[in-house]
Amino acid sequence: MNTKVTVSATINAPVEKVWECYTNPKHIINWNFASDDWHCPRAENDVRVGGTSFSRMEAKDGSFGFDFITIYNDVKLNNKLAYKMEDGREASTVFESIGNKTNVTTIFDAENENPVEAQQQGWQMILNNFKKYTEKQ
Repeated sequence: MNTKVTVSATINAPVEKVWECYTNPKHIINWNFASDDWHCPRAENDVRVGGTSFSRMEAKDGSFGFDFITIYNDVKLNNKLAYKMEDGREASTVFESIGNKTNVTTIFDAENENPVEAQQQGWQMILNNFKKYTEKQ
């Protein structure tokens, strides 16, 4: 049984804009990294049940990189994305509209290679980067 980890942020934008920035590859490449020394040079996203999401995550200096690939098992427009990662772990992201703000919460299965706290911090940093990017759009 995997440890469930939760990260969340309140975005100062309506849910439709938040969904667009979260799911459209032209936006994903601008926020899907935890720190300024990383980037996401390529993203693809087929947002439907059975569809695949692909993000290439790389250190800007070229020292390390990986592909993050998932398959959606639940999609509710402007409300929820649930998916399975290549290693079998699962995650879901819920978009809760609160007027002109949107609360985004992701719950994911931790992996066993890195400390849970480090994983939570990394995912939270990516979500914080998403918040910063989306609020500027």
